[in-house]
Amino acid sequence: MASGHLGDRAGEGTTMPIFLHSNNNFRLPEDTTMPVIMIGPGTGIAPFRAFLEERQATGQTGDNWLFFGEQREAMDFLYKDQFQSMHKDGVLTRLDTAFSRDQARKVYVQDRMQERCKELYEWLERGAYFYVCGDATRMAKDVETALLDVIARGSNGTLDHAAEYLATMKKQKRYQRDVY
Repeated sequence: MASGHLGDRAGEGTTMPIFLHSNNNFRLPEDTTMPVIMIGPGTGIAPFRAFLEERQATGQTGDNWLFFGEQREAMDFLYKDQFQSMHKDGVLTRLDTAFSRDQARKVYVQDRMQERCKELYEWLERGAYFYVCGDATRMAKDVETALLDVIARGSNGTLDHAAEYLATMKKQKRYQRDVY
């Protein structure tokens, strides 16, 4: 929306207000060997591209798992070539995509998380850091609900146990969100 407004509707020389906020915790882990799980639908992918580029450029050895979602693969797979190249080269250990409008039943990143429940929980048990970036209205809530379900199923526990597990991750700064 902002690009369309700035590019097509705002007149040349128009000033626009911006509202910046910092999120000092939304950073890669200090321990560069730790696994990282990134959930970035739509433009929420931007910081994860930078995370992966940093890990690649500095030779960080931690595993990287990216969940990316958009409406249509053919038109909306942002940085497709770069991510596929990173996956082929081993920088991106796992790449899961969800294109909601490419089939009759809508598929979202939280659906892919559920499908990969066992592996996702194993990564969390290895100490993986879990990052979410994008829409705060629905996506972030749906991803957190899916994560709680993954933890409960993966640990053969209850949702109460999963909530405690997630609370511990938050205290350890292993669960980070940058949502808007």
